[in-house]
Amino acid sequence: MAKADFKFKTSVRVRWMECDAQGIVYNGAYLGYLEIGQSEYYRNLGFAIYVIPQSGYFDFAVVKSTLEFKAPARVDQIIELHVRVSNIGNASLTLNMEIYPAGSDRLLSSVEAIYVGYDAVTETSKRVPDDIRQLVNHFEETGEVLPIAQFPDLAKATAYRQE
Repeated sequence: MAKADFKFKTSVRVRWMECDAQGIVYNGAYLGYLEIGQSEYYRNLGFAIYVIPQSGYFDFAVVKSTLEFKAPARVDQIIELHVRVSNIGNASLTLNMEIYPAGSDRLLSSVEAIYVGYDAVTETSKRVPDDIRQLVNHFEETGEVLPIAQFPDLAKATAYRQE
C-alpha cells in the first residue's frame, strides 16, 4: 500500500517496555500499536470504540492479524502509525496500518487486522451498523470527517457511559 493511501496518522514514542535488550521493538508490541492506531482512527471519526460496546450498539473482535516486519523501530524513536479501513463486509472490516519513522518514507512494518462484528450475549457475528459503514467509507473516500450528529444511533452509543 502507498503511504498516500492513508488519510489518518497518529504518532507515538517507542517506550523501553516495548523493546528487547537491544532497544528494538519486539514483535508483541506491534499489536499494542495496532490498538493505539485503531482507537485513534475511530476517535478521529468522532466515536470511541471502547465506549460503544457498553451501550449494546456494536462490538467487534479481532479474528486475524498479520504483521510484516521490514526494519526495526527503536527505543525513544517517534513513529507514525498510518491507519485505514480498506474493506467493510457485511459483518467484518479490514484495518491496515503501516509504521514509519516520523518524517520518513522508510516503511518499518505493516499490519493487517480483520475484525468481525460480535454479539457477546449470543456469541455470534453481528452486522456492521450502517452508521459506521457510512462514516468510515466517506472518510476513506474523501478524507473528510462527517459530524457524528448525522448518525444519531452512533452518537447516542458514543455518549453512553456505564455507571
